[in-house]
Amino acid sequence: MIYNNEQINIKITYANNFYKHFKGLMLKKDFDDGLLFTNLKDSSIHTFFMRFEIDVYFLNEKKYIFEKTSLKPWKFYKPKKQAKYILETRKNKLKLKIGDRLDFI
Repeated sequence: MIYNNEQINIKITYANNFYKHFKGLMLKKDFDDGLLFTNLKDSSIHTFFMRFEIDVYFLNEKKYIFEKTSLKPWKFYKPKKQAKYILETRKNKLKLKIGDRLDFI
């Protein structure tokens, strides 16, 4: 993944279909990488059946972060506007902020 023109060593798994969107990180015992949701119809997310906290980054079509939140298990969240991409990481894995631009290799 590229962050503000610098490469970050994190493996990105793509959730690019209905099944992968539905499953997400549910029931995973551990998670140390990034999960990128693409082909979104809706930007709302939940952490039902999850065992750890996550940071969630909502990106626009130009891959700029426009909203960020942290969620504990068993929560629901809907961003203020529709996202083109959603990146989920383990809480505090990355130090990204609103306005940062990402690119995916």
